[in-house]
Amino acid sequence: MPTKAQNLREYRRVPEVLRQLREEAGLTQRDLGALLKKPQSWIYNCESSNRRVDIAEFARWSCACGVDPVKAFRLYLKNSGIN
Repeated sequence: MPTKAQNLREYRRVPEVLRQLREEAGLTQRDLGALLKKPQSWIYNCESSNRRVDIAEFARWSCACGVDPVKAFRLYLKNSGIN
């Protein structure tokens, strides 16, 4: 049976980074949802691995939190286990 992308070992760090970016920006899930024009439930689902975030969404999320997407991706790579 195939494994969903959000359950792969390499993906596990993504939701952690998303939440870290949001919290360090001082944003609630509702605040970030408003900036991204998404409901709070969408933010929750991304942060809890119920929904996979693609690279474009990751970049928009980073920008909404005031972080350069390249820096955010480096943060992900730092402890992701990907060499």
